[in-house]
Amino acid sequence: MSFHWRYENASGDVVEGPAVTFEDQTEAEEWFSTTWPDLLAQGVDQVVLLEGADEVYGPMSLHPPA
Repeated sequence: MSFHWRYENASGDVVEGPAVTFEDQTEAEEWFSTTWPDLLAQGVDQVVLLEGADEVYGPMSLHPPA
């Protein structure tokens, strides 16, 4: 089963983002750790990690804590 990210706005609505899949969770998290600033600049407020159709975790905000 492959991993991918679901991109959401602050209300939890799905928004456009890169259609990238990963073979394992570690690979997905490593990609995210270098890409999240670009996603935030593109209007993504939070992400959810999915394995197939199942949520692994999230939503996780891309905004730094206040």
